[in-house]
Amino acid sequence: MLLRVAARVELVSLLVLLANLATVHARAVATLVGPLHGCAYLLVIGSTLAATRRGRPRLLALVPGVGGLLAERRMRMG
Repeated sequence: MLLRVAARVELVSLLVLLANLATVHARAVATLVGPLHGCAYLLVIGSTLAATRRGRPRLLALVPGVGGLLAERRMRMG
């Protein structure tokens, strides 16, 4: 459950950061969403490490943005 939520927060926050960078580049958005994205990224990595001993999901979790979703899918598939 933690991995699922953290992976989605990480992806959405990355999309917000990239959209902000491509459009108005508002410093306030980067200041608020940047740390949220970083924390979600670390939660994805930590929860994947805690949930499995297999190598593939652990490596997938390191991919920024979509890695958490890919790791979660890989763990469900077996």
